[in-house]
Amino acid sequence: MKCSVYIATSADGYIATSDGGVDWLHTAGNLEADMGSEDMGFKSFIDSVDCMIMGRKCMEMISSFDLTPEQWPYGDMRIVVLSNTIKEPPENLKDKVEMYSGDICELMKSLENQGYQHAYVDGGATITSFINLKLINEMIITKAPILLGAGIPLFGELNQTVKLTNSKAVAFPNDFTQITHSVDYS
Repeated sequence: MKCSVYIATSADGYIATSDGGVDWLHTAGNLEADMGSEDMGFKSFIDSVDCMIMGRKCMEMISSFDLTPEQWPYGDMRIVVLSNTIKEPPENLKDKVEMYSGDICELMKSLENQGYQHAYVDGGATITSFINLKLINEMIITKAPILLGAGIPLFGELNQTVKLTNSKAVAFPNDFTQITHSVDYS
């Protein structure tokens, strides 16, 4: 099964402030830029995946946005949340996500056996776990033009050096940049 990351970071590599805040994503860059219908590739990416796996903290952040059904960006995609501590999702996500605690490789085999082919993996600790298991095939990292100086880094401690290949970069009118990489564990 193909596993892809699509995530935004500050220019210095943080996915959130130390207290988990991501408000800076909405204030960074050229707010006056004409983005037209440009969504920095999100819709195209979402259309390419058939399931999503996220960490508990990522789920809690999404829950805190209290999105209306019209704002929900994931459609009816199957979303599995990894957590060893929480067994039930927040009330506003009960019909949108399912909780999982257990072996990640077993989960991936199960999803693949059910016919899923391309997973969206989200959340810093979850992404690091998937990299350490050599499960991530592609990373799309959008850098916001802001330096936070501290916060929650995208990557935690890795078991080995990981080579990124076939890199492609795009700059957007709002001064955000996006780099797509293939992941090579050899």
